[in-house]
Parts: sequence; structure tokens; C-alpha cells
Amino acid sequence: MPSSHLHAQNDAIASDSAESFAIQLQRVSKVFHTGSSTTHALDNISLEIRDNEFFTLLGPSGCGKTTLLRSIAGFEEVTEGRILLFGEDIGGLPPNKRPVNTVFQQYALFPHMTVAQNVGFGLRMLGHERAEIEATVKRTLDLVKLGALADRRPMQLSGGQQQRVALARALATQPKVLLLDEPLSALDLKLRQEMRVELKQLQQETGITFVFVTHDQEEALTMSDRIAVISDGKLQQVGGSQDIYDRPVNHFVADFIGDTNFLDVEIEDIDGARARCRSRGGLVVDAEAPETIKAGARVSMSVRPEKIRIDGAGRDGSAVVERLTYLGTDTQYLIRFADESLLVRVQNAHSRMAHFEVGSRVALTFDPDAARILSD
Repeated sequence: MPSSHLHAQNDAIASDSAESFAIQLQRVSKVFHTGSSTTHALDNISLEIRDNEFFTLLGPSGCGKTTLLRSIAGFEEVTEGRILLFGEDIGGLPPNKRPVNTVFQQYALFPHMTVAQNVGFGLRMLGHERAEIEATVKRTLDLVKLGALADRRPMQLSGGQQQRVALARALATQPKVLLLDEPLSALDLKLRQEMRVELKQLQQETGITFVFVTHDQEEALTMSDRIAVISDGKLQQVGGSQDIYDRPVNHFVADFIGDTNFLDVEIEDIDGARARCRSRGGLVVDAEAPETIKAGARVSMSVRPEKIRIDGAGRDGSAVVERLTYLGTDTQYLIRFADESLLVRVQNAHSRMAHFEVGSRVALTFDPDAARILSD
């Protein structure tokens, strides 16, 4: 995303009162020096996370998202910029003085303690009275649906139960912000899917701001109020799940979030807010026209596979089915059109729906607003 776009977006968000934000990152950079090499883990990131928001930092491994989380927690000192928590600069505070807790990928439970003792550990370190600790532990374990397992030890629990204990321990001290560093990655697929629902529900019930780190796009899309997509230490796009998926601002975001088709197109005509685009192979697609676009420009376009429809075309069919893959809920087709190939996904909603075999000649139509012209 161009820096001017990001700054304009951040300025608009900053017009709200500071009290509405749990976290504000102001031009944060982090540089690691290893011998003669220099790594810019975070590059001038400005970002606001609202109070009582489920906010996700999403990106591939090594993009800087965990470094950003560790910087908020106080485990990393930023090279430049400021981090504010509810309007207060926390840059000089050590981790144990920041009103945030972190749940890591490895849950780091104490094996010699029971579940209840693990959950109450932080409260004991803070000097709380025994009766208060017991009441808080019971309430928190009930919240994560582990009240019946209070006397068990971690090794007697499943992976999902251990993760709940780690969450309960982090929540017991009532932090203002909970930071979660890929806490679901060690679980199997079905359990991960169940925990996504439970985590979102837990955030809504507690009202605590959750900042969640993941490389899993589906995880981010299903749980988040908003998502920040990060690549190479730079903020690429911030928005809600639907905005990130349907309106990616650049090639990286469109490619990283789900499946998409990329087409090199020429802008043939602009009519108000719509641009008529023609691909190299002759496909004509309409798209929203960015303000800066001009007729005759050559740009990159993203079209999601599920937004393309296949029609039985008879003699008029100008595209050919090259491959099909049955995926259960839907079927994925690879369609050849002139010298271009397009992925098309068709939901298997009804047994009587048309199915197209390899070699079938078909026509393609595009849903309104199916295509997105990318900035780079």
C-alpha cells in the first residue's frame, strides 16, 4: 500500500478520541543487527487497535508480526517510534509492569502444579488474598469450561484443554489487553476450528482487547473484527475481514488472502466510477475505477474464483475446461481462455447442478464487483 494511503487512513482513525484505542503504534520500527547484516523487522508501522476489539496481525512467517506483538508486550525494545496503551506511552515499562498478558504458541504450563494452581499463579505473585484467588480461579475456569478439571495436572489434559488453561491463567489477572502468539498452531484442524469459535466468544464475554498473531488466513477471517496484513515488516492493509478479502489494495494482499486469479489488463474506458478492462486474451471485465486510473493504462487485476460463473455455451463457448478438482463442498475448474488460465470455484449445492467435464467448451460471466484493480 502506498505510504500516503496508509498515513491518510491512520489520520482518519486518529480523529477519534485517544480513549477509544487500546493500543496506538506511532511510526514503530525495529532493526536487528547481526554481525555485518541489518534486518528491518518492523518498518515505520502506524496502527490503532480499538478497545474491546479482536484484532489480528496476519502475515507469512518472518514478516514481523511476532516482533510487533513482543514489542507491545515489552519483550522487544523498538528502535524508533512510540507504543501507547490507552493513551499512555509504555515504551519505558518492563514487561511485568505493562497491563498486558501473553499466551504463547507453547503454553508453558507448570507440570508440577494442578490446573487451579497454574491459573492462580499470577494472582499469588501479585499478593492477592487466598479467598480472592480461589474465587477468581473458579470463575475463570468456568469461563473456559474447565471447572471440573481444576485438580488435574497439565499432562493429564488434551492439547485443547492445555490451551484453555493457558488462556485462563492469562485472563485471571484481568489484563487490559491479551496478546496471543499463534496459540492454535499446535492443535489439529478440527480442534483449531472449535477453538476459533471459543476464542471469539471468550473475547466478547470478557470485553478484553485481543491481539492475535497468525499466518492462517482462514483463522484471521473467521475471528477478527479487523485485520492488519503485514509483509517484510511493512503494513500492507488494515480492515475488516470482508474488506481485506473483497477489496485487497495490492498484489500481496490479494495473493496471500485466499485464492485469486491475476490478469494483466488494459483500461479501455472509464464511465464514472466504473472501468471497462480487457485482458491479453480478450476477456472483458468491469471493475471499480480508482480515482488515479486513466484510460489506456495497463494494470493488474484480481478476480476471486468463486465470483466467476460457468455457463454451458454450446457453439458460442470460447473457453475450455482443462482440469477439474472435486473438493467436497465445491468443485474447482481450471478454464483456458485464449492464452490465459482461470481458476473457477462452483459450489456443489444441488445434485442437479450442471457439471462440466474436461474438454467442455463454456462461456464465463463475472459477478458484479467481482474484479479488483490493484495498486501494485
